[in-house]
Order: sequence, then structure tokens, then C-alpha cells
Amino acid sequence: MTPVAAAAAGVALTFRGRLSGLRRIRTRRRGFSLVRGFVEDATGRLAVVWFNRPYLADQATAEEYLLHGPVREAKGGGLELLNPSCEPAAGAVHGARIAPVYPAMGKLGAPFLRRLIDSLLTEVDLRQVPETLPAELLARHGLPALGEALDTLHRPREEDVEALNVRETPAHHRLVYGELLEMQVVLALRREREAREPRSRHYRLDFSAVREALPFPLTGAQERVLGEIVADLRAPHPMHRLLQGDVGSGKTAVAALALALALESGYQGAFMAPTELLAEQHFASLERLLGGRYSAVLLTGGTADARLRARIASGEAQLVVGTHALIQEGVELPDLGLAVIDEQHRFGVAQRELLRRKGERPDVLVMTATPIPRSLALTAYGDLPVSTLDEMPPGRSPVRTEVVSARGRPEVYRRLRAAISAGAQAYVVAPLIEESGNIAGAGPASLAEVEGRVREALAGFPVALLHGRMPAAERERTMRAFAAGEVRALVATTVIEVGVDVSAATWMVIESAERFGLAQLHQLRGRVGRGSGASTCVAIHGRLTVVGRERLAVFASTQDGFEIAERDLLLRGPGDVLGTRQAGLPPLRLARLPEDWDWLVKARDDARELLGRLDEPARRALEEKVMPCASS
Repeated sequence: MTPVAAAAAGVALTFRGRLSGLRRIRTRRRGFSLVRGFVEDATGRLAVVWFNRPYLADQATAEEYLLHGPVREAKGGGLELLNPSCEPAAGAVHGARIAPVYPAMGKLGAPFLRRLIDSLLTEVDLRQVPETLPAELLARHGLPALGEALDTLHRPREEDVEALNVRETPAHHRLVYGELLEMQVVLALRREREAREPRSRHYRLDFSAVREALPFPLTGAQERVLGEIVADLRAPHPMHRLLQGDVGSGKTAVAALALALALESGYQGAFMAPTELLAEQHFASLERLLGGRYSAVLLTGGTADARLRARIASGEAQLVVGTHALIQEGVELPDLGLAVIDEQHRFGVAQRELLRRKGERPDVLVMTATPIPRSLALTAYGDLPVSTLDEMPPGRSPVRTEVVSARGRPEVYRRLRAAISAGAQAYVVAPLIEESGNIAGAGPASLAEVEGRVREALAGFPVALLHGRMPAAERERTMRAFAAGEVRALVATTVIEVGVDVSAATWMVIESAERFGLAQLHQLRGRVGRGSGASTCVAIHGRLTVVGRERLAVFASTQDGFEIAERDLLLRGPGDVLGTRQAGLPPLRLARLPEDWDWLVKARDDARELLGRLDEPARRALEEKVMPCASS
């Protein structure tokens, strides 16, 4: 409680006193009203204003009320309490105690929920909630029982309010640990289930002919990862491995050699990509890497005719590269040995499972060019062994990265023209194909707007447009022309984010950079710096939020994809990065990553220990109980 005389501007305070002088004030704004008055105690009187709460003008003034809200300097001088909560002091729910703040549920705000839950707690003793964890684990980590933790959080008594607000109380730790432990049990059971599946095919583990045909030597990291894949293919159960690597680390070459193992052994191989453009680019890359040694086909929504499906079903097509069309009904891969899924985070769990069902328990390699923070490696991917390409092929040059406001755009395009005149090629990326509904100049740049800007700045040089709505044949012609140097600047959307490899391209300009995520910016930058020449990436931004400014500062400060992934997780939080549709896991309601890393490690170790003690009937019973939750 704060005496009225001690009120100060710029802070939220709680006052206890009588209300006086309450009156409704009409405004010119339709649907908007004000109530003004005063709160008084023995030390003085403070002006109060409420928005759109006309009923408060009828409050009884003889009774004492608790008011809580921010104090500001009033326009006419003095101080005023702005739109505070207001309740009778007798039986207060929102004040005179440490009050829980609940996230809004639709139109139900924190005050309503606080009243509702407080009334429920007069009838329910949370301390009687049954415990779900073994007592030895609670004792090991110094945690309270579940009921005690819930009671403490809903009705704090002696806890430090600062510790409550930063989630550093034993009650918070109990709920975080319990949530992470349940997740780790699910992941461990899922991994054990994979290990129980018997292998239905055996490989001739020899890809020497294909390896010798590669136009470049493998890095040490590629050699190590291939060794991990070969060990999986020798194991008695199918492979289900995640391959992660930064932009340009050589994942496609590793995937090509893994596919060669299946193809040399007489099995079919499948490579699934999230977009038609990416599938087309991977098809061209795999044909080049594998030297035309196998019968390969491209299967997309526009090419999946009956004749092509028949070639795939008969086994005549040994390697099938495609999009979601691979998992459609009518596409049969009867002898599928190895399935590779690129940019796997763009596919859901159900989609990945449909591809696996195309064959009889095929081996699966999922790939991502977005390095995974270590905390997500134990959550979203905790059921997968992870291989990491942490070494770049020789000959790559660092990319000079600049962040420029819209005011600096003319100078950026002047420098771009000079670079193009000297023989460079460039990408210019826009966030949208069409105009947004924003006021002209205030919203993100559209593709048409950026194209006009580039054609004006690079008048006399060939410029082309590329986006996902173009017909596949036109996209392919445009990419071939750019790769051949016939097009000097490619104006595109994020369809070029992954898979595009033109070593002569040394400039990347990202328009409306504030509209892109940190990982996406890093992926776009990875389109340049793929040759030995010096490369430049310029991010041009409009108005920035605090988070947007921090995101671009991180982007400019490092080119380490693993560091960017960790910083991205801190900026966005696990709710965005850990996509539950992709991971097949329930969303994290209490745990926060990477802040709760220590509890995650404890939960992982304890889950392994718990499962190690169970006999087979108990393990199967547990699996039946929790696994449906993991795949729902």
C-alpha cells in the first residue's frame, strides 16, 4: 500500500481510500467514455481517470476501495492514477496480497480470471491434488509435491514476489521439471519403439564409384557423418537420423552418397523437399552429383501423371525427387530403401510418417539447414540421433554484412550498380509478392515495387523475376539463365532461401529486412559467399521494434548459424521455434528454453533411469498410456 501523498509518476502503485467526485465525461469518440474522480486517504487526494468503465461513476463513496494502476503526470498539472483496477477493500481479490496474473483467454482478462479462480479455490484444496512423480525424484531435486506447488502459485503467501515473477521458486521448478520429464519419457519411448522395428533390407555398403565421381573432396565433417549413417545402415533396425548443418556445409552431397548406398543395393530412393522450386534444384544437383548413374525422376503437383506414377511403382524409376506429391495416394514406392526429407521442419509429423509408409520400414534421413539449439535437440528432436556438419568446404569466403535504414537505400543501389558493372551478380529479395493492405510506403516492400526499383537502378543490365507462383518451366528457365550469367540481378521472394547455388552471385540485398526472422535472414545470406570472391549482404529495414533492432544487430554481428539459432530461440521463445505440428509433441506451457536448460538435462537423465527400471509389461503399459498424447 502507498499513501496518496507518496504517489510518484512513472510507477504502478496500490492505494487504499474513499472515492469522491466521480462523474461521467462524454467524448466525441463514439463508443469511448471517461470517468473522472479522486481517491482520498488521510494523507491527501489523487485524481483518477478510467476508460470505458461508466459503471464506476455509481460506486458507493462511503466504502474504502483498493485501486492499483500506473501514476502519470496530468496535462493540467499534478498527478493522476490511470485506469486502475478498483475493488472494495473488504474481501479484496486483486490487491492487499501478492496477486497472480493470468494470461487472457480470449476476451476474459486477468481480473475476471482472478475472481473466478479465487472463488473456485474456496471450495477446492489444491494441496490434495494427487502427486504424479516418484517421491525420490522430488527429494533428489528439492521439489515440493504437485498440489503444494499449485497452491503456492495460485495463492502465494510468504514467497518473494520478485522470485515469483522470474519463475525462480520451488513451485515453478516443480511444474517445469514435471512437464519436461513427461516430454523426455515420451521421446525415450518413441526412440525405443523405433529401435524395436526389425530391419527388412540389407545394403551393400559400397559407394566408391559414386564417391570417386564427385567433383570435390569431402570435408572431415562429411566423412564423419557418412560414417554415422553407414553405422546406422548396418544396425538391426531402420535408421531415423537428423542431419543438421549450416548454410553451405554440404548436406546435399552427404544425402547423395547415402542415397547411392540404397540405389547400389537395388532399392529405391526418395528425396522430399517442401517446394517445387527446391525440388527442381535438388533434382538437378543430385543428377549432377550422381553422374546420371541412376534412373531419376521429378515428381511434383504438375508432373504427377499416370505414366510417371507407373514408372515409380514398377521400380523403373530408381530415385524419385519430389514435393508433397510423393505422399499422395496413388504414388507407390514398393521397394523404398532410403527416404531423405529436406528442410524437415516444414513438414508435419503425419507427413513424414506417410512417406515412411510408402515402403516397408525404410531408412529415413531428415535434414535441416537451420542449426538446432542444443535445448531443442533434446526436445523437438530428442528421439533422433543427430549428425552435425560443423565444417565448411574449402574456398568459401566470409560475407560482409551490413544493416542499413531505408534512408541509405539510394547509396546501396549505387554500390550495387557499380558491382554489377564490374561483373558481379546479385539477388534482391522482397518479403511479399503483392502489395499489403498498408498505407503506401509504410508497409513491407512488394515484389513489384522492388522489381521497379532494381530495374531503374540497374538500367541497361538484364534483370529477372522469380517467385513461387510462376510456372515451373518458367522458373527453371530463369534459374538457368541466372546460373549462366545471362541474368545479372534476380529479384525474388524467399523461394531462393535454400538450395540455390550460384557461386558467381556475390551480392544479396534484403528489402524490408525487419519482416524476416533471424534464421531466415541467415539462410538468405547463405546464397552468396559460395565462391572464392568477396561477397556482400545488405539488409535494408524500415521502422524497427526493439526486438527487430536486436534481431538485425545479431544478424550483422555473426555468421555462425549455431550461434544465430541460440539467439533466435532467446528472441522468439520456444513457442515459435519448437513447432508442435512438426515435432509431434505437446506445446510447452511452463518450461522455457533455453532458460530451463538445467532442468531439461535433469529430466532427460531421470527419464532414462526410470525407463531402465521397468520390466517389459510395465514399459508397454506406459507406452500405451503416453504415446497417443505424443502423436495427437
